[in-house]
Amino acid sequence: MAGLLEGKVGLITGAGSGIGRATSLEMARNGARVAVADVNEVGGRETVDAIEKAGGEAIFVRADVTSGPDVQALIRTTVESFGHLDCAVNNAGISGLPPDGHTYEPHEVPEALWATVIGVNLTGVFLCLQQEIAEMLKQGGGAIVNLASIYGLVGARGAPYVASKHGVVGLTRSFALVYAPQGIRINAVSPGHTETPMVAGVFAARPEEEARLRATYPVGRLGHPGEIAAAITWLLSDAASFVTGVALPVDGGWTAQ
Repeated sequence: MAGLLEGKVGLITGAGSGIGRATSLEMARNGARVAVADVNEVGGRETVDAIEKAGGEAIFVRADVTSGPDVQALIRTTVESFGHLDCAVNNAGISGLPPDGHTYEPHEVPEALWATVIGVNLTGVFLCLQQEIAEMLKQGGGAIVNLASIYGLVGARGAPYVASKHGVVGLTRSFALVYAPQGIRINAVSPGHTETPMVAGVFAARPEEEARLRATYPVGRLGHPGEIAAAITWLLSDAASFVTGVALPVDGGWTAQ
């Protein structure tokens, strides 16, 4: 389990499935001890089990990223368990698509739906950044990756999700500029459509979308969680020591069109 993050301590939110689970495993494979956080306790503990079976070290912390006290407890538990915090991945997010697949016109979006998506996807990242940075300032540096999206780089339907991911890119750049002199690097990864349970749920609700979306990718397919995880892990590592404030597309060429 040696590699890019050898000897480091990391945490990741939304680690119970999909990109979060793949990134947790990739971080551990590269030598990090990992705090796995999610509101889904079953999924989070399954991720920990997978890391431990592969020879890594991890703990599970149940945390709702929209709750300030939960985020504070996540950081505190990570430091109490592993001694410090070197890197963090703010991955928790939701699509905001109703179970029936209904797509609202922007002027029809219910206020409650807007608040929920912004709360998880944007406010959650903000709250985590605050607490992670406060801890990293004590030790003189660290690296953070926020999960944005290709829809944080271009316009698209689905106003709450698109706005939330544009907000993540803005937060990333703003925080990166302020904390670069203190040795804290902050970047974002902007994945294209990836074969995850969340994307599968979108396709299940709107099956006509799957073939259409796949056809828009120059590489001829969607992404795999491990491909996103590899990019995140590199950004967290010292190999990316001169990289901060970027929103890196990992999208099979989608945003290059």
